[in-house]
Amino acid sequence: MDADTLFVIALICAAAACALIALIAFKGLGRNRRSARTLDHALGQRAASAAAARAAAPASNDGKDSKPSGDAAKSRLTRVDRIVQTLSQTASQWLDTPLGKIVVADEDRRLLERCGFFDTTARARFFAARLGGSVLLPLIVIFWRSGDARIALWVFGALAVGFMLPKWLVRRKATARQRAVVVELPMFIDLLRLLQGVGLSLDQTLQVMINDFAAVLPVLSQELALAQRQFNTGRTREQSLNRLATIYENDDLTAVMRLVVQVDKHGGAVQEPLRQFGDRLRESRRATLRERIGALTVKMTGVMVVTLLPALLIMTAGPGFLAVFNSLSTMHK
Repeated sequence: MDADTLFVIALICAAAACALIALIAFKGLGRNRRSARTLDHALGQRAASAAAARAAAPASNDGKDSKPSGDAAKSRLTRVDRIVQTLSQTASQWLDTPLGKIVVADEDRRLLERCGFFDTTARARFFAARLGGSVLLPLIVIFWRSGDARIALWVFGALAVGFMLPKWLVRRKATARQRAVVVELPMFIDLLRLLQGVGLSLDQTLQVMINDFAAVLPVLSQELALAQRQFNTGRTREQSLNRLATIYENDDLTAVMRLVVQVDKHGGAVQEPLRQFGDRLRESRRATLRERIGALTVKMTGVMVVTLLPALLIMTAGPGFLAVFNSLSTMHK
């Protein structure tokens, strides 16, 4: 298969993707226009009835109803929001299709949940971002490298990058949140032990963490708020905390959530187990820091050899070499 054939295949794939996105967009815009016409018709009837009522009543508020100067900007923002909402709704209809399950796989859904995106709108936007990137980047490469003999390779590379770039960004944010959970976990254990020690119930303890300690626990407070909403809607404590125990793949967090579930079921004193668990967690973090310091020392050895050793040789052996060179030059004379 030569380069021209690959180029033709790439163009066909890009055209098919463009046609698919255009079909999705036009279908959603048509539905949005029909809804807008229905809404405008209902609002027109309501405005006509209100105008008739005002005409029957004496006009006592003339000159007071002035429109704000930012109506045009607000209408433009509303139009943009409608387009974004329409595209999101259209893309959400494709999530359960075979194409949607390929573009937004189970791993991608877990990454989105780990990033704090729980609703269907986030998945739909991720779906649209992957399809849009896989179409826009190849088109940019086609216009940019139109005269290159290896344009087919460039197009396939742009297609792969455009398809994988949203996932890379989401994975980066998910990794950052996972690290934040590791940092917040000792503080969470201390607060849980302190609030349980003063006599608060488990619901009151979690609610205090959500409301008063959101700045200290930005990630865990958000997750606890979601768990509390699920618990208030009828789920059990174990079901509401199961996602938090499994989504971040942290054994310590899983153990803490299991302990919280046991306390909610059976009650009992939890201060001493939490204290022991917090001490063990801090000791584990100290061991991890020692390991990192040891690895950093080994890495700094290479840096010192590359940077400091030449300067040290020049400072110590430089005068000796200069004396030898001077002696040799006098001997030749």
